[in-house]
Amino acid sequence: MSDLTARFAQIVGTDNVLTGDAISEDYSHDEELTAPPQQPAYLAKPASAEEVAQLLLAASEHGVPVTARGSGCGLSGAARPLRGGLLISFDRMNAVLEVDTVNQVAVVQPGVTLTELDAATLDAGLRYTVYPGELSSSVGGNVGTNAGGMRAVKYGVARHNVLGLQAVLPTGEIIRTGGKIAKVSTGYDLTQLIIGSEGTLALVTEVIVKLHPRLDDSATLLAPFADFDQVMAAVPKILASGLGPYILEYIDNVSMAALVATQDLELGIPDSIRDSCEAYLVVALENRSASRVLEDVETAGEMLAELGAVDVYVLEGSAARKLIEGREKAFWAAKAAGADDIIDTVVPRAAMPKFLATARGLASAAGGGAAGCGHAGDGNVHMAIVCKDPDKRKQLMADIFALAMELGGAISGEHGVGRAKTPYFLELEDPAKIALMRRIKRSFDPAGILNPGVVFAAEQA
Repeated sequence: MSDLTARFAQIVGTDNVLTGDAISEDYSHDEELTAPPQQPAYLAKPASAEEVAQLLLAASEHGVPVTARGSGCGLSGAARPLRGGLLISFDRMNAVLEVDTVNQVAVVQPGVTLTELDAATLDAGLRYTVYPGELSSSVGGNVGTNAGGMRAVKYGVARHNVLGLQAVLPTGEIIRTGGKIAKVSTGYDLTQLIIGSEGTLALVTEVIVKLHPRLDDSATLLAPFADFDQVMAAVPKILASGLGPYILEYIDNVSMAALVATQDLELGIPDSIRDSCEAYLVVALENRSASRVLEDVETAGEMLAELGAVDVYVLEGSAARKLIEGREKAFWAAKAAGADDIIDTVVPRAAMPKFLATARGLASAAGGGAAGCGHAGDGNVHMAIVCKDPDKRKQLMADIFALAMELGGAISGEHGVGRAKTPYFLELEDPAKIALMRRIKRSFDPAGILNPGVVFAAEQA
């Protein structure tokens, strides 16, 4: 046993430190498509913030790069460890510490999955509303990437639903930010700075999340449109109607066909309509009672018809559930269909038609293709890229990201830049902003051990 392995073992216990071939292959990657797996030198499973602090102190002293891991279902490579590095897994820090019904918050450790948190809040009639499409994902992962998902159109992303944190700095200091409070105007907002930082500033060891009342009466409408521009024109009008959909998604015809095939969906749409439509709009509504939902469904159906929908289908029960589940698994459908990469750019809603048409043109000119679906309500585009030539694909990705930024958007809406998108971020982002971010990074992480290669090139962090 090496000296450093022995030190890690003293901190977390011999059974909770693994090295070499004892580390499962699953820990060598997340779900990012393009990067090869990479085994870490060490895997440690701490049980407390104090153990995390000691691990980080040891890593800082020896210059060992550290990567944090929750469920490993990220899509940007931020949870992929580095050669010779330490992977800190939060498998053992997976407790729901408190469900506070008075303040409508839950206090959880970072390894808690969304499924576990949903079960823990069920009896209280409350729920955490960030659903990024994979319920095995961890709350810590939500925080690290500022996860969003389909319900963000109504409830916001992780940034809007995390009120406070306990976090460990690479210097071994343990800090608390925010709290069970909705307002803070006291100093810098460190909670928001750490959210979305992808494990590059601090490791989160406790999270205070906002809970919302469960509204279990719901209905889902599926509206096919012959023209994609009609879909985008309908979105702001639905949002302005006061109906308050909790899901408002578009799915293009290529992606819908892939979902139907891979998820065995039976939606009852005639072939003649399916073949003539360019895209679909999914509108999910919820309320306190079935009668209120029915009233909203009638209003929404009439609006969609007036806005140009070829037809409107009200999906109930298993059909609605399967469609939403299928949409959540769109990444897996794209992966099964042979996608070479995926993007999750975000643009202003009004710019979506131009962005999508131009991006598809760029893909076609590169000898590839682009298809997808996304959060129509907040302009977040999830697109599968097919382009087998790696050089052409790299240029295509750069061109698409540049297009999104020119239209007032950003490279990533919710997956993060990770290791996969960092080169594009460094090429396209304002150098003054990058320089400021580097100074912030050095203030938090003077030894430069936290996730080098994420957000900044490893040698420039």
